[in-house]
Amino acid sequence: MIVRERPAEGVAEGALVLFHGRGADEHDLFPLLDVLDPERRLDGFCPRGPLSLPPGGAHWYVVPRVGFPDPATFAASYREVSDWLDSLPHSHVVLAGFSQGAVMSFALGLGEDRPRPAAIAAFSGFIPQVDGWELDLERPLPPVAIGHGTHDPIIDVACSRAARETLERAGGEVLYREYPLPHTLDPGFLADVRAWLPRNS
Repeated sequence: MIVRERPAEGVAEGALVLFHGRGADEHDLFPLLDVLDPERRLDGFCPRGPLSLPPGGAHWYVVPRVGFPDPATFAASYREVSDWLDSLPHSHVVLAGFSQGAVMSFALGLGEDRPRPAAIAAFSGFIPQVDGWELDLERPLPPVAIGHGTHDPIIDVACSRAARETLERAGGEVLYREYPLPHTLDPGFLADVRAWLPRNS
C-alpha cells in the first residue's frame, strides 16, 4: 500500500490516518495532518486508495449508487487497509476522511470485525450499506465528529444526518456540524475538529 507519512514531534501519542476522497490520492489531504494536529502529537499517515478508475485518480471502491458501495471492490480495499492499520505500532489510532474516505473511516472504525479507534472524523460521507460488512453499535463507541455541506450535490447532507441519528441512538458521542457549502471541507469545522481531537485521542 502506498502511504505518505508525517512523523510526530518527539514520541508519538498515537496515529492520525486520513483517507482521501474519490479520484484523489495520498497527497490530497496531507496538509490536513498539520491542520488537525498542529502540535504533531500523532504520527500522520495518508494512504492511497488501491483502485485506479475513470475519470482518474485513486479510489477505495466502485460506486454503483451513493450510499451503497460495490461489495467486491469495497471488501478488497477494506481487507487491505485493515491489514495495514493492524501493522501500525500504535494502540491509539484516529481515523478521518473526506467523501469516500469518510466512508472508509466509518467502515474501519465501526465494523464488527475491527478494533475501536480512538476517534473518527467523517467529512461529507455516510455509514455504508454493503453486503459482507456489518455495523457494530455495541458500546463503547468511539467519539465521532461529522461535518457536511448543506449544498452538497454529490453526497446529500441527509447521509450525515442519518449517521448522526444512528450513532446517537446507540449512545454515541457526536460532534456534528452542517455548513452552507457544496462537496468540500469547511475551514470552520476543521477548526472545531482541531480543538476536539486532543480531548478524544
